[in-house]
Amino acid sequence: MVDDDSVRADLLQRIESRRAEMQAYLQQNRPRVRHRATITVVLTTLAAVSTAGPAVGGESFVGGVERALGLSNDSYVWRTLCLLAMVVSVSAAILTNLNKSEDQVSRLATAEAVDSELEGLSLLVEFGQLGVEDAVKLYQQYTAKATFVPDLPVPVGGPATVAAPATVAAPSPVGAPRRPGGLPAVPPPRPRTRKPPPPSPRPPR
Repeated sequence: MVDDDSVRADLLQRIESRRAEMQAYLQQNRPRVRHRATITVVLTTLAAVSTAGPAVGGESFVGGVERALGLSNDSYVWRTLCLLAMVVSVSAAILTNLNKSEDQVSRLATAEAVDSELEGLSLLVEFGQLGVEDAVKLYQQYTAKATFVPDLPVPVGGPATVAAPATVAAPSPVGAPRRPGGLPAVPPPRPRTRKPPPPSPRPPR
């Protein structure tokens, strides 16, 4: 491969394009993974709280809840707490399994690492510290780690061409005759007026 400016510029363009794809993937998936992790922690905490009261307080805790809510039987307290613990535990387990099956956490880490590696490679190529052949090999190694990152859509067609504005004829004076087609007629030439002869000099006295 010839190590010239055109090939180097093309490689830099490819690196920046792939970095843009990595950053778009991170911006799209990072908030979703964080929200899932936060919800999982909250649900796990609720499951622990719903079972901690009866486990620690025993019948005194159940009796206090029964009197506070005005229930006629303490079985409603046990049923409510067990149902709440079951719902939040199942929800937390579902979110945890979804994160593991999609492997989003490790994918985010890989995309961040590849983005950093491509940034360093771009600097080396831009300042001429690395040959094009070696840079291409490193580019292929780095991008092969993140094949799960989709390519950005390329807009179809080039930039739209803007039509030239139509020429507008200058407005003609009011009352001037017009040619066919709306164009003003050429005014006739003005008649030349003769200048009066200069006065003859007076004779000396």
